[in-house]
Amino acid sequence: MRPRVEEVRIQGLGVIDEAVLPLSPGLTVVTGETGAGKTMVVTGLGLLFGGRADPAKVRPGAERATVEGTLIVDPEGPVARQVADLGGQVEDGTLIITRTVSAEGRSRAWLGGRAVPVGTLTYLADDLVAVHGQMDQQRLLQPARQREALDRYAGEELQGPLRAYRQAYRRHREVTELLEELTGRQRERAQEAEMLRFGLEEIEKVGPKPGEDAELKEEAERLAHADALRTAATTAHAALLGDPMASTDGFPDVVSLLGQARSALDSVRGYDPALASIADRLAEAGYLISDLATELASYAESVDADPLRLAAVQERIAALNGLTRKYGPDAAAVLEWAERAAARLAELEGDDERIDELRREQEELTARLAELAAELTAIRTAAAERFGRAVTEELAALAMPHARVSVAVTQTGEFGPHGVDEVEIRLAAHPGAPPLPLAKGASGGELSRVMLAIEVVFAGADPVPTFVFDEVDAGVGGKAAVEIGRRLARLARTAQVIVVTHLAQVAAFADQHLVVEKSGDGRVVRSGVVVLDQEGRARELSRMLAGLEDSELGRAHAAELLEIAAAEKAAWAESGGTAA
Repeated sequence: MRPRVEEVRIQGLGVIDEAVLPLSPGLTVVTGETGAGKTMVVTGLGLLFGGRADPAKVRPGAERATVEGTLIVDPEGPVARQVADLGGQVEDGTLIITRTVSAEGRSRAWLGGRAVPVGTLTYLADDLVAVHGQMDQQRLLQPARQREALDRYAGEELQGPLRAYRQAYRRHREVTELLEELTGRQRERAQEAEMLRFGLEEIEKVGPKPGEDAELKEEAERLAHADALRTAATTAHAALLGDPMASTDGFPDVVSLLGQARSALDSVRGYDPALASIADRLAEAGYLISDLATELASYAESVDADPLRLAAVQERIAALNGLTRKYGPDAAAVLEWAERAAARLAELEGDDERIDELRREQEELTARLAELAAELTAIRTAAAERFGRAVTEELAALAMPHARVSVAVTQTGEFGPHGVDEVEIRLAAHPGAPPLPLAKGASGGELSRVMLAIEVVFAGADPVPTFVFDEVDAGVGGKAAVEIGRRLARLARTAQVIVVTHLAQVAAFADQHLVVEKSGDGRVVRSGVVVLDQEGRARELSRMLAGLEDSELGRAHAAELLEIAAAEKAAWAESGGTAA
């Protein structure tokens, strides 16, 4: 479903006090007497889609001008997604856009009920509407839009090479950025590699083992206190089991005392089981104490004061401490650092080889891009020639028989995301005139006709769903006016078209006819918009033709125009829209 504008409500803008414009999906024309405010309709549409706010356009006596538009959009489409991203809402496929301009010049905008910067409306309008009028910035005057439109006009012939080019271009950028990173950091990478090599050599020289530092600290403690440890073990042994080399007078050992206690109980254990149990436990305690005494004796014999070993241990601890100060809190962390450093060093040392591989790939991609870009240029150039001829033919029928439109496809010399081409549509308004960019090669009225011709040629290729034309028929009459109406109606078969016109020949082709009426109450002029029925259309066309609504000649001519337009549109419908 293509978006379209369903209704526009205008308040306090120019001579318009309040007006509502219901807009049809096809061709809507807006007519009215001079000074009634027809141009304010286009101004209002321009404001709705981010146009420049001019406080001078606020109706005298009003605090502000307000334009509110109701759009029908696909709830799942890109416009609805953009609105949702901005915090607005699309309800049941309906989007409300509001713009106000105060008499002091302040401007505000709302999108889907959410206040947004005015620039947001301009961004959104790129995919919604193209306004063609003397005071408007034309969407197709933007070089990027001209290139996009020409690519769509070129059709599927261009799309395959363009997809291949974009894929190669993305990879070329990735390779180039990686190369710049690798080659641009050569000094830093060399310094990092040197630091890693030094650290790995230092660690390899010491050769730490997991847990070694804790074990060495324990050993150093034993060696440093060997005499005290031996004395303590010997003393404890003597207390438990006695020392056979020393006198034990007055100092009974623990094992002897336990033996005496057990003997005392054994003599009466048969009289009470409870006392027998205690005697058994005393026996077990004696065995345990004897075992402890044996272990103490063995430990005392094993303790050896070895100054050389102590010095070696302390030297090893110092070497490990040197590593843990730099690379981790303990030997295990130092080894983990070494593992990571070795992997990183291998990566750094492999960069030179990687750089060579990337340079080869970059050269291959550059050659591929040049080949594809040349193909794109050839296709665009051919499409540009076809397009220029087609638009020139359209202009001949729009009372610009001497105008020539051409499309310049020039090369920038640098690869871009869409090739190496810059596209510019140019106009030579009369014989002998040099081809100039559209904005410089045509007057306001001529530019509107040129843009109409371009849009007709692009019809179906241009994705914009709504076109607005103002003064497209300036300085035109007779047969050329009929041709303008015919082409607007043809464009309206694929898009919504809104036209402000003063020509009956154009208005006759409308699917919906709106007239801006004015009424005077003293000095104040109030304008409103009325939807005309078939009889009302005949009266309005008669006024536009003869200046009088009830002129018989004018009414007859108006009826003839309406019949011709209706017959042509019926023929298009029967032929699927291909009839000229």
